[in-house]
Order: sequence, then structure tokens, then C-alpha cells
Amino acid sequence: MLSEQNPPTPTTAIMPAEEKIPQQSRQRKIKRSRSKGKSPGGSPCVQKGSSMDGQDDLLSPPVLQLPLKKPVEVKPKVVVDKPEEESSIAICLQVLFPYLLAGMGMVMAGMVLDNVQHWEVFKVITEVFILVPALVGLKGNLEMTLAARLSTAANTGQMDDPDKQWSMVCSNLALIQVQATVVGFLAAVAAVCLGAISRGGIELDQAAVLCASSITTAFVAALSLGLVMIGVIIGSRKVGINPDNVATPIAASLGDLITLSLLAGVSTTLYDHIDIWYLSPLVCLVFLALIPVWVLMAQRSPQIKEVLRSGWQPVIVAMSISSFGGLILDKTVSDPNFEGIAVFTPVINGVGGNLVAIQASRISTYLHFWSIPGVLPYKMRQHWPNPCITFFSSGVNSKSAQVLLMLVVPGHLVFLLAISLLQGEEAPISVAFTFCYLCAALMQVTILIYVADLIIRMMWRRSLDPDNFSIPYLTALGDLLGTGFLALCFRCVSLVQSPGL
Repeated sequence: MLSEQNPPTPTTAIMPAEEKIPQQSRQRKIKRSRSKGKSPGGSPCVQKGSSMDGQDDLLSPPVLQLPLKKPVEVKPKVVVDKPEEESSIAICLQVLFPYLLAGMGMVMAGMVLDNVQHWEVFKVITEVFILVPALVGLKGNLEMTLAARLSTAANTGQMDDPDKQWSMVCSNLALIQVQATVVGFLAAVAAVCLGAISRGGIELDQAAVLCASSITTAFVAALSLGLVMIGVIIGSRKVGINPDNVATPIAASLGDLITLSLLAGVSTTLYDHIDIWYLSPLVCLVFLALIPVWVLMAQRSPQIKEVLRSGWQPVIVAMSISSFGGLILDKTVSDPNFEGIAVFTPVINGVGGNLVAIQASRISTYLHFWSIPGVLPYKMRQHWPNPCITFFSSGVNSKSAQVLLMLVVPGHLVFLLAISLLQGEEAPISVAFTFCYLCAALMQVTILIYVADLIIRMMWRRSLDPDNFSIPYLTALGDLLGTGFLALCFRCVSLVQSPGL
């Protein structure tokens, strides 16, 4: 009897084990199918839900959260199509008002420069004229670069999170304060050296006034314009306007006027107190001592930390290029054949730099949308495009180039009319001058837009961010071309103008 009772015991013990093996294999398959996002389907799903209990509950939440996270990541892609959908009329309408506003600001800056050139400090310390293009060019080196960088960040959704937005704003402001202080000091040193070469010596008290005026002007202008740029970009993003189209023109409209007014006011104040020998050196030391504070604030952002480390070359080279434009201005402003050149210099330089900064910012945003650094997108696959590709292809960047080029002549006509109304008979505006001036402006902007296309493609292939590297070169080149073409324009008019023309 014992031998008959023993066999059923192993059979009853073995049978459940044999049934559990296929059940476990089925449960593993269900787990694998769920981990891949597939639905196991049918009754096995019900059996799994009843048999796995807490284990299945731990697996299901990540599976249910993935579809919720994907739409959040896809949201910025809605904005990606926006540059492609912009028509020529839309680009023109968004650019037109800021462009005219910027031009009127440059007209006012020209009026300021034309008036202050007769002040005592500009007559005694003539190196101040060498500072003018370098300091005015800071709006291209710093503020327009800041505007392009934040516009790209806003269009790609990097500023949608309030915490990231605040961190990015503080880091960018600290960065431009460091750059403004250093570039202001270097510009003053360059002006002193160039003045020493022409004069044959250096007067220390005047050199101290020049350095203190340059650093103070650069610092205050960079801070005020940086705050304005941040407000404009955040506000335009909220109302649905592309920041690339409005930020840089507004920076240009305020930059020239604020910088020239500050330079005239600060240099005059320090020159009036030149007898207090320690005042100007003390001002320089205070601003230079604040550099470590701004460096620590800027290093909080990894992107800005990289710019702080490698972004000095374009800013310093651009300052050097602008200084050559300052030499041209210094040599021509007192020549009777170039009377009135001070009024037109900020206008032609500012308009050229303004338009090319818009184009550079738009191309940079396009590259950040559609490609990765080091690889050009398919529509921009040519490494060295010819001018026909830049201006007459079917891409959105060619469309914006055409719009910006078409704005040159009407815009400058409006600005010339404003100068004529404000200055009256003092403005040397004639038919011959207007024709030569418009030709010079068209040549300047055409060259700048084409060079912008070449430089940005080259920088992107080398994995350099065009927002940080391209605009300083382009605006400095615009200052040099504008001042040179304007001097050539005055020379041509003096050679060919007749009394009845």
C-alpha cells in the first residue's frame, strides 16, 4: 500500500511545476513586450495583472509616463517650421519698423557727434575720435551678439523654463560686462598708442582721462543695452514675433545714441576735473576690480563659460578693425572737403551693421534648428556659395537677404530726409551726393550679407557658434567699409560737383 500511495505524491508535486514553467515564460514574454511598448493583448494581460501584483505596478508607471513626456519634447518642433513659413512680406513687416526706428536713432547719434566734435575735450584729446567707432562698435560686438544668442535660445525653447531663463539672463549680462570692461580698456590703449605715434609722445593725464572715459562708457552702455535686449526678446517671444527680426535693430537704434552721449558726457566731466590727478586712474581701477565678480557670475552657465574662455578673439579683432575706421574718421573730420562726414558716419555704419546682424542672426537660428555644429544642412550644403546662391536661391535665408537689400535705398532716403530737415542748409546733401551715398550704402550691405553667408558657413563647419563669433567681425567690417565708402563718396562729390548741380 505504501508503494501504491507514494507515486501520486511526486506526480501531484511535479504537475504544478510543469505548469509554472510555461506560465513564467509567458510572463517574461509579456514583460519584454511591455518594455518595448507593445501590448501583450488578450487574456495573458489579465493573467499578468492578477499574478504580478506589485511587480507589474512598478513596471507600468514608466510606460505610462513616456507618452506624456514626448509631447513636451515635441513642442519646440512646432516653432521649427516658423522660419520656413515666413514670407517676404512677413519678414519685411517685422523688420521695417525696428529698422526705421534704428535708423532714426543713428540719425540722432550723427547729430550728437556733429555737435560734440566742437567741444574742447574733442579738440584737445583728438584720440577720442579714434574711440568712437570702437565703442560704438561694441553694440555689434556685445549687444547684437547677446541679442542673437538669446534669440536663438528663445526660438529653440531654451528660455521657456523660468529657472533656465533667469540663469541665462544673469550669465549673459555678466559676460557682456566682462567683455565691455576689457574691450573698453584695450580700445583706450590702442587710441593712446595711435595718438602717440602721430603726436610723438604721450601725456599721462590725457591718457588717464581717455582710459577712464572709454571703460565707463563701455560698461554703462553694455549694462543698459543688455537689459533692454533681454526685455525685448522675452516680450517679442510672448507676443509671437520672431526676436531675430526685432532685437538687433532695437539694439542698433539705442546703441549709437547712448554710447556717443555717454562718451561725450563722461569725457567732458573727467576732462573738467583733470587737475584731480587720481580721479581718472581710480575710476579705471574700480571697474577693473569688478571683473572677477562678473567672471564668477558668468561661469554658472556652461555655455557662457565656454564663450568666456574662447570668445575673446572675435571681440578684440573686431575692435582692432573698427579702430582703423576711427583713424579714417580722425583724419577726415577736420578736413574742409569732408565737412559733414560726422553726421553720416553713424548712419551708414549703423544701417549696414544692423542689416547684416539681422541676416547673421537668422542664419544662425536656421542652423541651430536644422543641423548640428560641424555639419551643414542640405539646403546650405555648399561650403563656398557664389552670390547668386546667397541672394537668388529658394531658401528662407535668400528670401531675407533680398528683403534686407531692398530696404537699403528707401531707408537711407528717409534718413537723408530726416538729416536735411534737422540740419537745414548745413547738411551737404545734393543730387550728386545722394546718388554716390546710395551707391556706397548698397555696395556696403551687399558685401556684408555675402560675407556673412561665407563666414557663418565656415564657422559652423568648424563647430563654432555663429551667434558668438560672426556678428563682431561683420559689424566691424561694416564700420570699416561704411567709413571708407563714405570718405570716397565725399571725395568723388568734391571732384565732380558743379555749382549748378
